[in-house]
Amino acid sequence: MEKFSLREAVGQAVQTEKLGYAFYRAVADKFKEDGGLKELCDTLADKERQHEETFSGLMEVVRDEGAVDWEEVSKYLRAIVESEFFLGNEKSLPSLDRVKTVAEAVRFAIGFEKETLLYFYTIRDLMKEKEVLSRIIEEEKSHIAWLNKFALSAAK
Repeated sequence: MEKFSLREAVGQAVQTEKLGYAFYRAVADKFKEDGGLKELCDTLADKERQHEETFSGLMEVVRDEGAVDWEEVSKYLRAIVESEFFLGNEKSLPSLDRVKTVAEAVRFAIGFEKETLLYFYTIRDLMKEKEVLSRIIEEEKSHIAWLNKFALSAAK
């Protein structure tokens, strides 16, 4: 049975936020002619940086003694982390090379945010510091709402 520590899960959350920051910066640069998308991506990049700092702070209080044998949870977390949005063959930045339109960029960003939410819901359920993760989850959900609102207004 695999052991997967809470500390490892939070460390991956830090990496996820770094990846999100880099992704939004790259989208803002690639589609800089679309002022609305650039502004939205700049805002989302700033939020990802704030979340990274929050998770980094959690690393100071989370202990490895939280390691448990939870084969299903461990497999689930690893599957998310190894998905196309994180470590798969089409992780976010390389996939951006294939993103040709603003609509594709927004769809990809929504998918990235959804995968992030799945991961954060799972680690929140395992942590004592649920209020911190709940706050980040609410912000991540707002990212999806902002992206969706942008997509709907761009489609008009």
